[in-house]
Amino acid sequence: MSQPLEGVRVLDLSMYLPGPFCTQILADFGAEVIKVEPMGGEWGRQIYPAFFYAVNRGKKSIVINLKTGQGKDIFVDLAKHADVIVEQFRPGVMERLGLDYGSLYPINPRLIYCSISGYGQSGPLKYTAGHDINYLSLAGVTSLTGSRNQPGMSGVQIADVAGGSLQAVNAILLALIAREKTGRGQYCDVAMLDGAISLVAYSLAEWSGQGKLPECNGGLLTGGYACYQIYATADNKFVSLGAVEAKFWQQFCERIGRPEYIPYQWDNSRQDEILADIQSIMAGKTRQEWVDYFANDDICFTPVLDLQEMTQHPQVKERNMVMVVENIPGSGKDMVLTGCPVKLSNTPAIAKPVFPKLGEHTDAILQEIGYSPQEIADLKKQGILA
Repeated sequence: MSQPLEGVRVLDLSMYLPGPFCTQILADFGAEVIKVEPMGGEWGRQIYPAFFYAVNRGKKSIVINLKTGQGKDIFVDLAKHADVIVEQFRPGVMERLGLDYGSLYPINPRLIYCSISGYGQSGPLKYTAGHDINYLSLAGVTSLTGSRNQPGMSGVQIADVAGGSLQAVNAILLALIAREKTGRGQYCDVAMLDGAISLVAYSLAEWSGQGKLPECNGGLLTGGYACYQIYATADNKFVSLGAVEAKFWQQFCERIGRPEYIPYQWDNSRQDEILADIQSIMAGKTRQEWVDYFANDDICFTPVLDLQEMTQHPQVKERNMVMVVENIPGSGKDMVLTGCPVKLSNTPAIAKPVFPKLGEHTDAILQEIGYSPQEIADLKKQGILA
């Protein structure tokens, strides 16, 4: 059975998390993803190999020194045969190399060129350095995370992944669909700040509807209400309650012996009192005791799991959302990887736990586009390929 992206060739110049996670999704659905790596390999290989393995399965690797004229020429030859290019440099870098969309479009009008950056290709911050923490801070996400006394850092890279990787996948797929209609590729400008801002839609609605800014740990969905809250248990673990709908809140209150709280679900003036009382109740049992107690109640109640506990949860196993690669490659350590969250009935993802060695496919890919074995060997001797 063919996959939806079979026949799509992607040149992936990106490193770290946002771009590689995007192209890993494309690879899972059949795209041929070729990592174009610098001499010595991308950062993940050198500094923290586990990060590399987390987001680079099912890809190929070619090493080109793009700081040389011949290296740039080789990349141009590859671009002639590519459907998609993904890069994650700061704005201006690819233009200085002469490998930007404007330079490559004339030789391949069907090319889809996706640039992932912190702040996008326009605006006063376009050349500014940044990381996930900075994009979330500017997007207003950090102001809504943490305690009432101080904003907190997110435990996962929300802007990088939800704001960058997933938006880049959306952009590339939309551009591929548009190309089927127009015959032409296009440029995709994906900013992680933009993507992070798109995630605060409900928070903006809360501000607009109530006429005041949501508070850190004090808003409707950020910890200000007892019905949507995290509670500590007797064993110093935690449980979460998401009883937003009235029927769930009613059932929860009845089950903990506090039916008198039912009418005050959204009464802001009563929340501190209700929260304190429910917290004292929840502290009377362990996390597992509460899970067992509410096992037959449909009230949006779950334990707060750590990563190891998550990997063992039956729902996670049933959905194939984690995979373990033993002795990854030859390290003596097992690696836990995420599965694919998109389940298609006819053309499903195939997550291949195979990781390219640095430059493993240089010869084969270049021979495919017309370079002879001798030419490739000479270019390697000159430090242009590896």
